Amino acid sequence: MTTLGFIGLGTMGEPMCRNLAARSGATVIAHDLSREPLRRLAEAGVRYGGSIDGVVRAADVVFLSLPGGKELDAVCNGSSGLLACARPGQAIVDLGTSPVKLTRELAAAFGALGVDYADAPVARTRQAAIDGTLAIMVGAADATFARIVPLLRAMGSDVVHCGAVGAGQVAKIMNNMVLAQTVVALSEALSIARAAGMDGARLFDALARGSADSFALRNHGMKALLPDAFPTRAFAATYMLKDMAYALDLARDAGLATPGAETARALLERVIALGHGEAYWPVLIKALEKR
Repeated sequence: MTTLGFIGLGTMGEPMCRNLAARSGATVIAHDLSREPLRRLAEAGVRYGGSIDGVVRAADVVFLSLPGGKELDAVCNGSSGLLACARPGQAIVDLGTSPVKLTRELAAAFGALGVDYADAPVARTRQAAIDGTLAIMVGAADATFARIVPLLRAMGSDVVHCGAVGAGQVAKIMNNMVLAQTVVALSEALSIARAAGMDGARLFDALARGSADSFALRNHGMKALLPDAFPTRAFAATYMLKDMAYALDLARDAGLATPGAETARALLERVIALGHGEAYWPVLIKALEKR
């Protein structure tokens, strides 16, 4: 029976690991720098791997849910990391949002060892991670995708094969770039309407019935911007800024000007400077309020 590894049990990783253990029918071995999520997951049958190399040596497929490219690079290239411990026939699946260049470099390095590699970044909210209804955008060879897709469906309701390695990251980074710019527009609309004397709830209700309706309006707008609710242990402003940096790196490499994305990045930088870096990222509206 397949043994699965899971490294990184943060805001999204912990509920994803829980669903993987509950729905895959496989043994799941996990590791994180914090022992708290490991204790909670033990109740769901997830075993503690002891270390990164302990997980890799025991598992057939290893899932990574890490904050970003810096952490991914360290976990893969460290002295006791995945590249030092991986064996032919394994598969490594990156569930985080990581730089496209690093993704392709790692895929080549693992491929030289006979190890399959896939980028499978997830989208939607922490509640979707809890419910197992994430959208997962996958970059992988056809055979690798066929191998891992039943496992991904334990964590997500919409699994899309975007193309070869790196394509999943491109799709996810573009998703977040579009989302960030949409939330900037919603933040501006809400701020202007309130300044003009209109009730924000009525504004968003009207937009939801018109051509400005969107997932961002109904979730980030109505559930965060409108009630001024920006909790921690959600997708923080620092994380969205990281993803915007990845998007702008791709734009620079392509020689493209992206003023909308630059505006979103500037607002995120400003709101982080105001001390809201760990708050749920639509908190960027507070940068508008301070201007």
